[in-house]
Amino acid sequence: MKPIIKWAILALIIIFFAACGGSNTGKSENKDTASTRMDENSISVAVIQLKDDKLNAVYQHYVHLTTALINGDDVEAKIASNAIETGAKEIAGGKGIEMAAAKIIAAKDIEEQRAAYSSLSSDFISLVKKSGLNSGELYVDFCPMAMNDKGAYWLSENKEIKNPYLGEKMMTCGDIKDSIK
Repeated sequence: MKPIIKWAILALIIIFFAACGGSNTGKSENKDTASTRMDENSISVAVIQLKDDKLNAVYQHYVHLTTALINGDDVEAKIASNAIETGAKEIAGGKGIEMAAAKIIAAKDIEEQRAAYSSLSSDFISLVKKSGLNSGELYVDFCPMAMNDKGAYWLSENKEIKNPYLGEKMMTCGDIKDSIK
């Protein structure tokens, strides 16, 4: 009877380690995949360098805000806007950005956030054009259907259109109208 118990315990230990090892492998693969995605995003953002350091700091949060609106994430949009509002106080001519960010924070839904984003983007694009870039290239995208067919602009780092105004409804609606180098 003792050899059977020993074999049963040994079998249970092997099963236990196999099960734990299998789930850890899955977790580390997920971490590696997430790490790779973060590295790719970091590389993309790091390539763009605005000449004005304070504006460059706010730009990082502008990318966060744009991504949140593309994804329809009103909570992340508020988080990014809070950082933009704080940073805009340090930028010469940043009052319009600061006020638009405050409207995004106070907005009741994603549509109100997107309306305020239009104003924020217009002001931000003007400041970026005045500042210029040390490295990289930004695209000024335009969606004619945004803002009840009045149209609206935003900045992006690549030529692929991802619309922050219409999100999933019309993700690729828009064109590149200009570039900033």
